[in-house]
Amino acid sequence: MQTISKKILILLAGIILTSQLCGCTNWKKKYQALNVEHQNLKGLLERERAEKQQLAVQNQQTIEELQKQIAERNLSPGEVTGFGAGYDVSVDPAAGTITVTLPNAILFDPGRATLKKATSTELNHIKSVLQQNYAGRLVDVVGHTDSDPIKKSKWKDNWELSAQRALAVVRYLVKGGFSQDRIRAVGRGETQPIASNATASGKARNRRVEIVVHMR
Repeated sequence: MQTISKKILILLAGIILTSQLCGCTNWKKKYQALNVEHQNLKGLLERERAEKQQLAVQNQQTIEELQKQIAERNLSPGEVTGFGAGYDVSVDPAAGTITVTLPNAILFDPGRATLKKATSTELNHIKSVLQQNYAGRLVDVVGHTDSDPIKKSKWKDNWELSAQRALAVVRYLVKGGFSQDRIRAVGRGETQPIASNATASGKARNRRVEIVVHMR
């Protein structure tokens, strides 16, 4: 009877030991697999960072080249960037942006955020240039107003008016085929004037929509 018990104990001990050894082996295999996956992810992350750095350098070189052409070839920013000489275009190497400025007078009636029908020519041209020359770039459409408070229109304030005007331009461009995941609408109200609001001409300049192409 004792011999049988000893045999059973030895058998049980063998089973437990085998299970532990197998468990240890499985754990090592799992650890090795996780380590390999970690190294692969680390490699992908490093390559992605390197590609982003290279792209940033290329983008900076691109915008600096545009600025160089403007200075050396005596061309307007509109001509160099592809938008055309008749457009108000600025290139900012420090910010890495190209900005097309459209006065509100050609886009909207006073106090309104519905695009005039005549604006289709300008916006269609801008959309075409964006798609051909700047595909994949992030674009901000930024609405601006003068400092006059809202009195007779339905908008609560200049923030809302500027935002709705920016949205109107964004919706037009997206409806025309521009990628909706690469464009944003921004309302700045009266906070970023480019001229004095003390004069009618200054206010007219401040009422604008800017289409900003991010080159970085």
